[in-house]
Amino acid sequence: MADGGGAAASEKVTELSGSGVEKGLPRRGKASSGRTLNTAQIPLVASHPEVYEPCDDSFALVDALLSDKAQLLTLKPRLCMEVGCGSGYVITSLAIMLRQLASGTQYLATDINKHAAETTQATLEAHGVHADVIVTDIVSGLEKRLAGMVDVVVINPPYVPTPEEEIGCKGIASSWAGGLNGRQVINRILPAVREILSERGWLYMVALEDNDPLDICHLMSEMGHSEYNNLFRPDWFKA
Repeated sequence: MADGGGAAASEKVTELSGSGVEKGLPRRGKASSGRTLNTAQIPLVASHPEVYEPCDDSFALVDALLSDKAQLLTLKPRLCMEVGCGSGYVITSLAIMLRQLASGTQYLATDINKHAAETTQATLEAHGVHADVIVTDIVSGLEKRLAGMVDVVVINPPYVPTPEEEIGCKGIASSWAGGLNGRQVINRILPAVREILSERGWLYMVALEDNDPLDICHLMSEMGHSEYNNLFRPDWFKA
């Protein structure tokens, strides 16, 4: 994923004071060899033992954004947001993709895990892009401020079916524990997204077949978003 100079970058490991976040550490996972400087570079993505690292679902989400890059540039989003930013790989990639826009697109990222927020900030800084990073549960406390304002929302939610008691646990488990059918957190996310999406807003979200993506589309339709192709694509749903 890194082109040119990657080896030198991978040797640099800097710990943020008191945070345990490491910058410039290569990540595990299968990065696509076809990636270019249009996305965040894996050797520059920060890490923390309690933060979900970029993996196949992260790469699939970024690939979906890349495939829609021309449309996103035409959309000229004023505000883009990632809910559950983790390592910051996705929101950083989106900011890099759209950095040619002269309109001054703003970026916002949230995560319930404070270590994820710190890691995302480190990843953004390593790539020379900016986003406001906030520690909160989904968009709690931001609903009124963001109502109808966000043009692009990207989410890699906790979608793995798990025992209900794992919901809301602290640390890295919060990034995957989805409860019954992997839908308990997703079902909280959807109404929040409805409130913050602008009239022309696009939602990108990863889901498993176990999550019943057709039902997710139906729920979004009931909430007033009927353009399924702009919200979900079948090839994103991991079996």
